[in-house]
Amino acid sequence: MPDHSETRPYRRGVGIALINAKGHVWVGQRFDSTEPAWQMPQGGIDKGEEPRDAALREMLEEIGTDKAEIIAETPGWVRYDLPPEISKKIWKGKYRGQEQKWYLLKFTGTDSDINITTEHPEFSQWTWLPFAELPNVIVGFKRDIYVQVVAAFQTTVNKIARP
Repeated sequence: MPDHSETRPYRRGVGIALINAKGHVWVGQRFDSTEPAWQMPQGGIDKGEEPRDAALREMLEEIGTDKAEIIAETPGWVRYDLPPEISKKIWKGKYRGQEQKWYLLKFTGTDSDINITTEHPEFSQWTWLPFAELPNVIVGFKRDIYVQVVAAFQTTVNKIARP
């Protein structure tokens, strides 16, 4: 439940749901977590940057590929609050959480085009998962966001998925 007495702003960011031809989504295991913490690529929007451009940049920075095309986006922004025990540590305590625009991208490359050993690695391993399973593998405080992303994109994912 959001803390309505909280005055810190939300950090603006983007999220990327990268879908392969089977309709499976790319997820990576975060380096900085001691428990299973899978997530899709996501990150902040730089000053003066358009959200679509930020999504493409973040994908390249985090998973080493630009072989994808944007096919959908969430109609609005979705938010999550950081848990109190980590909110003062992440982003130097400046933000209460993130407000994100999510993009659905169709992967146009091959698995060998993905390289998580980037300049600033965020993931220790990665896999493709059935899209609807996302909320089951995500760290708890981001689960609601992933439920919203699945709801926003599931129909489009079903249309492009090949058995």
